[in-house]
Amino acid sequence: MNTQSDEYRKGLLYALGCYLIWGIFPLYWYPITGTAIGADQILAQRICWSAVFALGVLVVKGQLGTLWQAVHNRKLLLTFVGSAFAISLNWLVYLWAITNNHILDASLGYFISPLVNVLFGFLFFKEKLNRTQLSAISLAVVGILWLAVPAGHIPWVSLLLAGSFGVYSLLRKFAPLDALTGMTLETLVLVPFASGYLLRVAQQGNLVFGSLAPLPLALLIGSGVVTVLPLLLFAAGAKRISMSDLGMIQYVSPSMQFFLGLTLFGEAFSLQKFTGYAWVWLGIAVYLFGVLAKKKARVG
Repeated sequence: MNTQSDEYRKGLLYALGCYLIWGIFPLYWYPITGTAIGADQILAQRICWSAVFALGVLVVKGQLGTLWQAVHNRKLLLTFVGSAFAISLNWLVYLWAITNNHILDASLGYFISPLVNVLFGFLFFKEKLNRTQLSAISLAVVGILWLAVPAGHIPWVSLLLAGSFGVYSLLRKFAPLDALTGMTLETLVLVPFASGYLLRVAQQGNLVFGSLAPLPLALLIGSGVVTVLPLLLFAAGAKRISMSDLGMIQYVSPSMQFFLGLTLFGEAFSLQKFTGYAWVWLGIAVYLFGVLAKKKARVG
């Protein structure tokens, strides 16, 4: 058996597993959408349970030393404070989208997210944009404008999701920590704010937790697992396959979310909206064509 090809297949499976989990997130949160708990409390609970699970995994893997070193590196810690608030904004907007029937908008955000990363690379790292990348970004902008002008407002859910994740990815480039240690540090940074918010809500008599039915309660507690597990799969996959392969597989997630938004959640999808999405999808097709062409040229 070819060890290299075996590792490559494992990498593909790990990466696919990561994006499949992210793809079914609307389905995971679906039983909670009909309850009295809002996106703010879901976010606070998710942060706390994620910190507990991530810290537990870190202890089992014997990586507490890495976390300890990161905490005592002031520059690194400040970077992770920024990335923590960027990812918390991303989570909040996403949870709001799910609980308020904006899953299609959320999927659009993750469709354009890679293009935002390319744009940020140009703006902050002086990475040159080739014709393919410039065309892809331009087509996506046309799609966003097509959606915004007739509606009289910008698709803020999509742009906030793509923008916040772009900022998160940008900051993580300056923070050389593995995915698990980084996520643990980020959630620990956010825990005082999340727990303080939950305490304040409880004092006001508005905390929704103990009154939840068994299934929503279990899903809320399990949110730590479904937050950390995909990151571990992603890290394992990224070690074994190329970034171009990861770039193509990542579209599994928004595609699944889009399908769930149309079917399970029954969100409206007008011709005008379809046209805007079509421009974005065309931009993605151009982007993927460029990725494949570059990969083929490198192999050749």
